[in-house]
Amino acid sequence: MSSASRPNILVIGVGPHARRTHLPALAAGQESGLVGTVTSVDVLGAADALVTYDTEAGTRTLPVTLVEPFDSTHRTLPEPVRHSLDAVARRCGIDAVVVSTEPSFHMVYTRWALEHRLSVLLDKPLSVHAGCSVDPARAWAILTDFDDILGSYRQARERNPQTLVSVQCQRRYHPAFWRMRELIAEIAAETNCPVTSVQSFHSDGQWRMPDELIDLSYHGFDRGYGKCAHSGYHFFDIVPWLLAAGETSGKVLDAVDVHATITRPADVLAQLSVRDHERLVPGFARRNPYTEAELLSATRLFGEVDAFISTAYKSGGRTITLGSINLAHNGFSQRGSLTPVHASLYKGNGRVRHENHIVEQGPFQAIHFHSLQTLSDGTTGEDPYAVGREGHIHVHVFRNNRFRPGWRKYDGFGFDALTTTSESEVEAPTQESSRRRAIREFLEYLNGRRTREQMTSEFTSHRRGATLMAGAYLSMAQQWNGGSPVAALDFRTSREPAPATLGDR
Repeated sequence: MSSASRPNILVIGVGPHARRTHLPALAAGQESGLVGTVTSVDVLGAADALVTYDTEAGTRTLPVTLVEPFDSTHRTLPEPVRHSLDAVARRCGIDAVVVSTEPSFHMVYTRWALEHRLSVLLDKPLSVHAGCSVDPARAWAILTDFDDILGSYRQARERNPQTLVSVQCQRRYHPAFWRMRELIAEIAAETNCPVTSVQSFHSDGQWRMPDELIDLSYHGFDRGYGKCAHSGYHFFDIVPWLLAAGETSGKVLDAVDVHATITRPADVLAQLSVRDHERLVPGFARRNPYTEAELLSATRLFGEVDAFISTAYKSGGRTITLGSINLAHNGFSQRGSLTPVHASLYKGNGRVRHENHIVEQGPFQAIHFHSLQTLSDGTTGEDPYAVGREGHIHVHVFRNNRFRPGWRKYDGFGFDALTTTSESEVEAPTQESSRRRAIREFLEYLNGRRTREQMTSEFTSHRRGATLMAGAYLSMAQQWNGGSPVAALDFRTSREPAPATLGDR
């Protein structure tokens, strides 16, 4: 790509998430001169040959090159698929790739892009494997995937030093989390005290009817994984990102114990049975083709619906930080009807996001983050996913001012206080704004407006997140097979010195 040209982008995977997030952001990039052409690829059956999406300027359509479906166990693209992607890359002069496929295909497409020395904006999670909640080898592969891609990344950069892989984890771009990280670093610098405990909780209020456990696969459980692979990686990523701000000399985390306790579809059916749904939801009995026995049999190897994960972060054999990451699909919802507004259940249909984090830093500081929605029906004309309307997001900070009289014993930061202004726009403390910032940062790098060191979520900074996700699934799979409930893992940020050319922070 010449310095005077705009990068041409290939989007691989144009499902609901890409049409809601990536395609509108890339259209905005075209308007602002950061993006040249946008091209897309998806598999037959997953998308039409022409997809429609909404932008600030109106509705747009995008042609899709359709390729033959293939199994997610492939480590390299099947030849027909490879030939199709190679042809698209040549014909359209592709400079960078957005990988927004079903997560178990993330790695194979990323490998292809790096073989062509193309920069990648990779959707979360980094990878996942079918059946990883019941098979320890597949759970472990989540972590070895990181090392495999790191090797491909190094090779690509040897041939093209500008190649970049950035992971779209929007909480790193959220003003509330910036503030929390700064607060942790302040106390660590003054007291040498790390974060001593952290509690994280997320519920997305997804009420699935019993028949939908089988019939709706998007963000479902039928591949042998669930909540931890859907939105869970955001929390496997942001918790270590916060903990790192409190690390000091001699108190750098190097190991972690992970213990996951989960519910699967059979447990959810015990909480609210087929008969309960027949009584509570008009029309369900007429629609549902499955008996409870059939549902239990069909979903036996399905993945987790809810996962409550205990962690112990260690340094030199001593536990420095105790933690929990509690993830719920099955939580408070505003769904009230049998027929979903959107068939995939991905957005809308009453999904309500509740999230909180509690960080304790010894006797010196406590930080409480709360982000709470009250409605999500998609019919009011306002964005039902913009968590952060006044009163819905708050950071509470408590400091021991009897120990340090100069500290404020309490500070509170609401929506207005967390809203910042950059050169280009108002930085609102919402998930949607943070997603746009992540994409814009990637585009700015491609246009030479940012250096690698200025990137917020470069791939090499994600080893710890991959470790926690692998540990959660390893714990689940070991328990399924009668083994230890605890996965004990290396938690160092790198296993070996990285080459100087990688530019790791």
